[in-house]
Amino acid sequence: MREVTQFLPKNSPYQLWSRSFSSESGDLFDAVVPFMGESITDGTLATFLKKPGDRVEVDEPIAQVETDKVTIDVASPESGIIEKFVAKEGDTVTPGTKVAVISKSSASITHVAPSEEKPGKEVPKPPPPAEKEVEKPKVEPSIKEPRAPSPAPPKAAASEPRLPPKERERRVPMPRLRKRVATRLKDSQNTFAMLTTFNEVDMTNLMKLRSDYKDAFVEKHGVKLGLMSGFIKAAVSGLQNQPIINAVIDGEDIVYRDYIDISIAVGTPKGLVVPVIRDADKMNFADIEKTINTLAKKANNGTISIDEMAGGSFTISNGGVYGSLLSTPIINPPQVNIGSFV
Repeated sequence: MREVTQFLPKNSPYQLWSRSFSSESGDLFDAVVPFMGESITDGTLATFLKKPGDRVEVDEPIAQVETDKVTIDVASPESGIIEKFVAKEGDTVTPGTKVAVISKSSASITHVAPSEEKPGKEVPKPPPPAEKEVEKPKVEPSIKEPRAPSPAPPKAAASEPRLPPKERERRVPMPRLRKRVATRLKDSQNTFAMLTTFNEVDMTNLMKLRSDYKDAFVEKHGVKLGLMSGFIKAAVSGLQNQPIINAVIDGEDIVYRDYIDISIAVGTPKGLVVPVIRDADKMNFADIEKTINTLAKKANNGTISIDEMAGGSFTISNGGVYGSLLSTPIINPPQVNIGSFV
């Protein structure tokens, strides 16, 4: 490491500056968009998590890319300083696209800053001119005419002008995930022949079970006993008793699935995602609650993977969390059924 210092003339309006740099090669590294999945070819550079000049550690996320299915982090390949960004938010990027340049050196640049004082002798400022007295015009007395009385009642004040609609609206780009969800669900509406049925279920026993064992359940398993695990166990029972519900039409064939993978719809700030609980028929209440907790956290913080959302044989949507009394959810293809509990 060496330091280069430049000295400037005595009366220069600029200050002394210096720059440290590494004399070794291989000091700069590129942060690139990672592989995003078998069926994903591109994404949108949604946001930067850092800014140029920030220090980052190896594998620390510096930006996020939104795809049709999931949000993916662009990580720093080395520990160092973000030298610059070579892409901007909103760009369409593909795997391997360079996003930022990371410098491994601890170099810092002190920018040249102009001094407020200028070189040369100071020229004295001329004194301000003396103020001249201005003769005030004489005001002749005038006779005031009597005013007409104000009409009663008084006129209402004019209403304030309203802003045009465009100045009272906000336009923001739609995330790719939300666009993809909207397209898929609308295609499902247009393609599937949908039928909705409503059935009333007595929840007394499940509510009592939860009330009696909720404290012991948390103490033993480290997660709360919710209603969703009960809904999933009920769905598993129904799918086992009616295998046709767990089937899918493929061309002219009916494919019967000998496994039960339950998808759960999770609403996130960026759109709807549907993580899958694999082999739900082989799980107990504690296993289901732990899996739901893990998948929901990943869905909300954008770290859920494509594999964790692929497949699924039956979807459960819980509209009750939004205060719904009844709901008619849209089928998530290629499934043929979705259950909503409220």
